[in-house]
Amino acid sequence: MPMIIDSHAHVVVPPESYRYMAELVGNRGNPSSAPTLTEKAVRDAGQTIIDIMDKVGTDIQFLSPRPYMQMHSIKPAKVPALWAHHMNDLVYQTVQMFPTRFRAVAGLPQFRDTSPVNCFEELEFRVKEQGFIGCLLNPDPTEGEGPQPPGLGDPFWYPLYEKLCELDIPALVHSAGSCQARESYTMKFINEESNAIVSLASSDVFERFPNLKLIVPHGGGAIPYHMGRFRAWAVRKGGECFDDKLKRLWFDTCTYDKNALELLFKTIGADRVLFATENPGTGSATNPKTGRAFDDLKPVIEAIDFLTGEDRDNIFECNCARLYTRFKNYK
Repeated sequence: MPMIIDSHAHVVVPPESYRYMAELVGNRGNPSSAPTLTEKAVRDAGQTIIDIMDKVGTDIQFLSPRPYMQMHSIKPAKVPALWAHHMNDLVYQTVQMFPTRFRAVAGLPQFRDTSPVNCFEELEFRVKEQGFIGCLLNPDPTEGEGPQPPGLGDPFWYPLYEKLCELDIPALVHSAGSCQARESYTMKFINEESNAIVSLASSDVFERFPNLKLIVPHGGGAIPYHMGRFRAWAVRKGGECFDDKLKRLWFDTCTYDKNALELLFKTIGADRVLFATENPGTGSATNPKTGRAFDDLKPVIEAIDFLTGEDRDNIFECNCARLYTRFKNYK
């Protein structure tokens, strides 16, 4: 039996953190008091997740800050910086409290169209001093408002890619909120993931950074489901086969639909997909057809008959363990 590693999950935020968030936004980065995270608050929040993990058969989750709450577009830059630090503290304390059930993935203090170089101090501290094994990367920290940073294939991101390779950690490409009235945060995720893949596929990023490890969650946005268009686009451009470009990226299973997962495995290959649920999160609603939550994906994947035993081992454990080289198996 493989270990079941849920590679994409987010912390449950305790009431103390919400109060601190209100202070940060209300006082524009000058809160009247320092943040507090009591042991009970952290334990209660962490136990909420563990109860769900035990119910669905998950052994370990990789925890990160909740993306839509990262506030990367909130002015001034001090607001998202302080909030990222606080959320990473919450992640770290949760992992320390439950070391056999969680691993830590850092949020970056990104700010609008500012160079990602401003994230290095926080990232290095979390990885080198606290053992974080990866990070989130928001491809649009403006959250759809004002001048946007270029696509992930642009040199704007090269300093961060160099740092990721130096630290030997993967980045989960995950957008945050959306300031656009016609675009929910769920649609923002899908749109930004699709844009990220196309931008990277149009670039020489992986020639420049062959050891770069980027994960595109939620099944790769819209890309796997419109492969014909993008294959034709790649041929018309006279470049490398689009399928070969995708093989340099990693994907995860947060689609909450068996048909979508089957297409993802057939299109991308089980050797490039990580098990992930975001549970508890968007998919934590009961599917009236099955009586189980949409994000209870382990039995869904186990029921896909064309997957081999090796495929399932790769999806549930081995791909993740290979990719996250700082992951330590406490099994």
